[in-house]
Amino acid sequence: MRPPSGRTAALARIPGTLVPVSPRENPFGQVLVALVTPFTADGEVDWPGVEQHIDDCITAGADGIVVTGTTGETSTLTDPEKLRLVEVGKSVAAGRAKIITGGGSNETAHAIHLYKQSEKAGADGVMIVTPYYNKPTQSGVLTHFRMIADATDLPVILYDIPGRTGIPITYETIVRASHHPNILAVKDAKGDFAEVSRVLNNTDLMYFSGDDTNVLPHLSIGATGLIGVTANITSTPYRTIIDAVNRGDLATATAEHKRVEPLVRAVMTHVPGTVAAKYILHGLGRIGSPRVRLPLVGPEDSEAYAIETSLEAVRDIPGADFSNFRPDRNAAAGGALPKVPGTTR
Repeated sequence: MRPPSGRTAALARIPGTLVPVSPRENPFGQVLVALVTPFTADGEVDWPGVEQHIDDCITAGADGIVVTGTTGETSTLTDPEKLRLVEVGKSVAAGRAKIITGGGSNETAHAIHLYKQSEKAGADGVMIVTPYYNKPTQSGVLTHFRMIADATDLPVILYDIPGRTGIPITYETIVRASHHPNILAVKDAKGDFAEVSRVLNNTDLMYFSGDDTNVLPHLSIGATGLIGVTANITSTPYRTIIDAVNRGDLATATAEHKRVEPLVRAVMTHVPGTVAAKYILHGLGRIGSPRVRLPLVGPEDSEAYAIETSLEAVRDIPGADFSNFRPDRNAAAGGALPKVPGTTR
């Protein structure tokens, strides 16, 4: 069995005591940004924009960047784009943050190939999403995870998001997967807090909150950190929350949780988080275009209005100054068809 959990600087539960865990036991970081992939107006990757955005997130407090995940529009990225995002991330981070590659594939052979290439490109870890669309049995899910984890020396985060994949990772499957030496963590977007507590009590796995509204509740029951969409706008409040939880200061963590809530609502409620995050980042002048790739489309007028209305409640959040917010609904309208479609190989 691995040494007690890699819950970085969060408090490990040893009977009768609360002992800080060495940061070296967590290879992922605690404040992880589920990075959007900035595109040009015609839907091609804006590589200078990617570099600037990664640097902005790290400067604001992120110590982990998840590229090519759901928020990064992984399903419409080509494999070469995914690998270059890892390379660019490593170059920009320059040791300041871990670069985790997400996405993967619902074809096990393709996922293995992609993660091997990501390791060669310099990724610090991989995040494996539950196979989507195929609807395998839990035995198939477990085999998928194990074979990928066998194929790379990188530490692995399992991504449990049944709302997108169609199936959950059951408790029994998580426990069985936890025995693999490379599988160290779960990103939870399922919202079953009782199961999270049960897994934390019976395995050495780290947990990362994958639901922006539940970051503090997850941390309060022993999660290590977060992998957040709203952190694209500013990771500073999440750095404050994590640091407060690490030192046992629930009052500060709760106050920051309340302060960031309107921003979370603006990003996560009205349209897919990727769409809202790009719309907001563009309005702040942080990325050159709010464009997403089809079948995602920019917010319609009513949706844009709802996002803007929610943002009116945002007050005094470090790194989120909306005094010069200039949203552009026309620039965000519709979606792009890139020159080269996403490929399976």
